[in-house]
Amino acid sequence: MNKKIDVGTRLRTVLLFVALINQILVSIGWSELPVGEEEVKAATENLYVAGSTVFTIATALISWWKDNPISRKARAKKAKEENRL
Repeated sequence: MNKKIDVGTRLRTVLLFVALINQILVSIGWSELPVGEEEVKAATENLYVAGSTVFTIATALISWWKDNPISRKARAKKAKEENRL
């Protein structure tokens, strides 16, 4: 039985959480971009929100496209399937 979560699953899960947290922060209007008031325009703001949304959607799709064995039961099933091949 494989007791460890593989690196790819961990990486995809962490990136998904980063993207989701970023999306929540952008949605409530909190941005970490160091831009002065005079430089902020509607187009820049909309571009950032659109880019953040695309990043979130892409990360979510990539993260969960593959079978991600998170639970012990799922990892055991994956190990059993790999041993069968």
